[in-house]
Amino acid sequence: MYQNNPNIKLTENTDTVIWKYLDLSKFLDLLLSQKLFMSRSDKFEDQYEGTFSEPTYEEIKKLAIDNPEFINYYKTHREKIAISSWHINEYESFAMWQIFTQNSEGLAIQSTIGRLQKSLYPETSFKQFIGEVNYIDYKKEYIPFDDSFFPFLFKRKSFQYEREVRVITDVSKNNIKLNDGLKINVDINELIEKIYIHPKSENWYKNLVIQLVKELGFNFSIEKSDLESDILI
Repeated sequence: MYQNNPNIKLTENTDTVIWKYLDLSKFLDLLLSQKLFMSRSDKFEDQYEGTFSEPTYEEIKKLAIDNPEFINYYKTHREKIAISSWHINEYESFAMWQIFTQNSEGLAIQSTIGRLQKSLYPETSFKQFIGEVNYIDYKKEYIPFDDSFFPFLFKRKSFQYEREVRVITDVSKNNIKLNDGLKINVDINELIEKIYIHPKSENWYKNLVIQLVKELGFNFSIEKSDLESDILI
């Protein structure tokens, strides 16, 4: 179970539906390893990931005049943070299918905030939290820096469509070296409520996923996305 941090925003409604869109290879890796991959924070496409807004940076620069290591700490700290991103939405997202899957051969994991919380095993070797991302204007708005997790819970407003909730892991107090990321233990049956197959996929692909899941000993509900269902007129 994850740790609670009163400084981090997270809805109290544990039934809030969340999604992860991914390709088949990553999905099979999740099932086979029974570990959730978390990407190192500075490996995301968004170069602003884990950085500060302009008002905050100006304040940090002033504090760093007498302590130049202050800024270096934040730069290197990004290498010690791993993130697993989930999308909050009551329904499937056409945009998420487009962005995170390719060649009509992706799938989506449907879960809830509560399931995600319960699926994480207790970690004694590093800190781990779940929080919702805040979307702000990086030129005008302030990001607090009195908690080392805060930079990773803010993104620019242009990413607002992601409606992201994150599992964030901090290994800075350990000797763990993150290359591309980190895998953490999860209870797969608790984590996954339902699987949706890509809306443009063929029937053979859906049958393949069903067969693979069955052979690996899982019995999730699997259905094809209805975003491409037949029109009624």
